[in-house]
Amino acid sequence: MSGNVQLLNDTLAAAKSEGRAALIAYLPAGFPTVDGGIEAVKAALDGGADVVEVGLPHSDPVLDGPVIQTADDIALRGGVRIADVMRTVREAHAATGKPILVMTYWNPIDRYGVERFTAELAEAGGAGCILPDLPVQESALWREHADKHGLATVFVVAPSSRDARLAEITAAGSGFVYAASLMGVTGTRESVGAQAEDLVRRTRATTDLPVCVGLGVSNAAQAAEVAGFADGVIVGSAFVKRMLDAPDDAVGLDGVRALAADLAKGVRGRV
Repeated sequence: MSGNVQLLNDTLAAAKSEGRAALIAYLPAGFPTVDGGIEAVKAALDGGADVVEVGLPHSDPVLDGPVIQTADDIALRGGVRIADVMRTVREAHAATGKPILVMTYWNPIDRYGVERFTAELAEAGGAGCILPDLPVQESALWREHADKHGLATVFVVAPSSRDARLAEITAAGSGFVYAASLMGVTGTRESVGAQAEDLVRRTRATTDLPVCVGLGVSNAAQAAEVAGFADGVIVGSAFVKRMLDAPDDAVGLDGVRALAADLAKGVRGRV
């Protein structure tokens, strides 16, 4: 069975044709529970997200700040497994018809088996994978299997990436390019900053892939700012915080849905 890279491509192209950036939400699998995590992904999509990244919880993240680390810890203590991540992708995609990616560090895939992971993700209806710590020069095996199974390979670029390095990364990627707007870990910020706009400009000079910006966006005004120069706006910690701060799951899901609706207005310039 082939994965949904084409659905991802079509979704991003449709947003562009509407003269707006896509809204991409991030939520970890297994948080607050496996079932609750599935409902949270569906709430983000129902609220207005175009795409969701499902995080595979990791005990030693290098990109994720304290909010997502807290959620990952809850998921891991709850016993979340890769099978639960695949179930999250499967059920969220089946319920909404929208593209779902997995964001994961490389070690869990390496231990699970590349062929097994890509085959199962495609079978679940996944659109691809974001791999923040997989070096491009070591990614041939992954890309071979991802291509075979119709999955996008999304790499992360940073403000520190030199132009030659950007070209190397974007040539190997597919789906979109994840532009980290600043040096540091995930988390909401007061401002997204000029670094992000410069990084998008330099990345676009190397590729026709959409360039989507993450790290720091938490409200509609910031989403509108980023949407002014990027093809997609990625929001994670703000969604997770709605779930963490809620007195119960129902309130948390309402919060996720409301935030998605607010951000969806932002990417459309309707703040």
